[in-house]
Amino acid sequence: MCQNIAQSRCRFFDQYDVLMGKIAASILALLLLGLAVQVAHAGSPSPAPATLRIPAGPVIVGSDRGEREMAYALDEAAYGHSVTRDQRWYENEPERKRLNTPSYRIMRDPVTNADYARFIQATGHAVPDVDPATWESYGLIHPYARTRRHAWADGAPPAGRDAHPVVLVSRHDADAYATWLSAVTGAVWRVPTELEWEKAARGIDGVAFPWGETFDPAKLNSHDQGPFDTRPVGAYVSGQSPFGMRDPAGQVFEWTATPSADGRSIVKGGSWDDSGCGVCRPAARHGRPDDLKHILVGFRLVQEQAQ
Repeated sequence: MCQNIAQSRCRFFDQYDVLMGKIAASILALLLLGLAVQVAHAGSPSPAPATLRIPAGPVIVGSDRGEREMAYALDEAAYGHSVTRDQRWYENEPERKRLNTPSYRIMRDPVTNADYARFIQATGHAVPDVDPATWESYGLIHPYARTRRHAWADGAPPAGRDAHPVVLVSRHDADAYATWLSAVTGAVWRVPTELEWEKAARGIDGVAFPWGETFDPAKLNSHDQGPFDTRPVGAYVSGQSPFGMRDPAGQVFEWTATPSADGRSIVKGGSWDDSGCGVCRPAARHGRPDDLKHILVGFRLVQEQAQ
């Protein structure tokens, strides 16, 4: 093509053609990469979970003598003994008071096995499990064999439990999940404080249970009417909180970021093996070691709101 064009101009056009060819190839490669990403993620849930906005403003938290007595009476009727009263389970609940919070968003549901699996696949984090010696060291009443239905194998959740809340996760695991979710969504996620969790679970008026003042075993997954096991999240729609938080009572206890002592954090909400269910009240609280991996404990996160 250079016969009728000056040599310098010929080289220019040759280089121009080469450059345009490289640009076209790069654009095509980017388009193909985008298509591949779309295909790879087609039908896959987004890592960003459904959330609820909790508005800034007042909330009544804690309990009074009457609520604690009601909780002890529920336990006594369910268990036929007064162990929770004798051991003063509910005496560490703060007295009822009105506090204020800024706005924030909280996950509508506890983190599920399917949610947690995406985290595992992306990071290589250790799967939910516990060995017999560690379990024995916890001194819990549940036998080790019962943990096997919740433990993961070959990097995958137990069959048929994708929609169940993840358990056998420590407070440290919850923090690691929050770090990953923050990175992939661009939002700031973290374990909620006890106050944030209680407001979302209870509403602002200080009722004893998420749905009102009276215990109703049909509104939660507890041992009163439940299968003595976790269930898919959101199965008890009538038991959701005034803000729409699902499984705020029963199902699994949930980690909070509020310390109860050095190396221990408050858990809230009650679980599938509780009856009564005084411990399922949003005001109820107790501490667990941060490294505990329990079949009764899971978590959900809050997303910070720009003020």
